[in-house]
Amino acid sequence: MKRLLLPILLLAAAAGLGAYLWTRSQAGAPPAAGPGSAAGAAASTAAPAPAKKPPRVIPEVLPEFTLATLEGPPRALSSYKHPSLVINFWATWCAPCRREIPLLRQLRAERGARGVEVLGIAVDFREDVEKYVAKIGLDYPLLIGEEDGLAAADAFGIDPVFPFTVFADAQRRIVAVKVGELHADEAAFILDHIELLNAGRLPLREVQALIRAELQRLEAQRTEKPA
Repeated sequence: MKRLLLPILLLAAAAGLGAYLWTRSQAGAPPAAGPGSAAGAAASTAAPAPAKKPPRVIPEVLPEFTLATLEGPPRALSSYKHPSLVINFWATWCAPCRREIPLLRQLRAERGARGVEVLGIAVDFREDVEKYVAKIGLDYPLLIGEEDGLAAADAFGIDPVFPFTVFADAQRRIVAVKVGELHADEAAFILDHIELLNAGRLPLREVQALIRAELQRLEAQRTEKPA
């Protein structure tokens, strides 16, 4: 099993990390060139392009799956009933995943009384997770899976590039997805706006648009900073 899974995980890690926020509104593809145009004439003599894979679709609400826990008995994602849920997919061999752990602990400590729960999903070998958790300690709940962990990531419509973090509201709607290392300013903005959403002060689409714009601004700000 390890020989099959580990290359998949390493390829996923090498795929690169980026900031990505999901919203349901996406720009359409550009129109195809007409048969009478120059581009159309050139295309008619060229070899047919390989078929493109359909775009991945992130569901509107949290998918349902069950994974093993550190304690042993499996637990369903739907059993976590908190008003705001932060679901972090990670692996022990992933450096940005490890860097996120202190922030995730902080989020739970500071916002737990406000209804925020952090859930880690380790897509890794159980023995490696157990050793790592015993070494660093972990004070938020954790689910563990190898192939079934990859299947859980796939249920979110996300290619297995780690880390990625899903934010859901009280209605279990997926409000935002951050692919790549999560930063404190990003998490604070997202969770503040999920609170507004849960309180009925802002609609879902507006919250998603605001989060998307802010994540893009923060990412650009980090990119522009000198090394």
